[in-house]
Amino acid sequence: MAMANRVVNYLLEQDVDFDLLDHPHSATSMESAQLAHISGDRIAKSVVLEDERGYLLVVVPASCRVDLGELHRLTRRNLGLATEYELGALFEDCEPGAVPPLGPAYDLETIVDETLAEQPDIYFEAGDHEQLVHVSGETFETLLGEAQHTDCSRHL
Repeated sequence: MAMANRVVNYLLEQDVDFDLLDHPHSATSMESAQLAHISGDRIAKSVVLEDERGYLLVVVPASCRVDLGELHRLTRRNLGLATEYELGALFEDCEPGAVPPLGPAYDLETIVDETLAEQPDIYFEAGDHEQLVHVSGETFETLLGEAQHTDCSRHL
């Protein structure tokens, strides 16, 4: 599978510079980092949470896990992981588990861990398990639109 259509269209609409980095098939963001020889701190991993109010896309470094307690305090929401079925419906142009961190492209409210803003460049899933999109840190911030920035992750 190639880059997801919504990712391609969103990158073109935003008129940003990006590169694609091919890597062997991977099952996790950290495995992608290892196979592509990139620090897990520079790979933006997506975690989709949900509650009765809807979905929330949380973007953290691949080297971290989401701090659900902190997100609960921040959002006052009782969030849990979205199911594989729900992810398939939300990201129908992506392979299962290869969720791009571009909430605005998928009309999802987005929270991003503030440590990603410290990175000079960012890599993220293109919608499959064999390509990463590479953009500058500044460009990544632009692509996130109105995303809220907070400390919402802890290192693995």
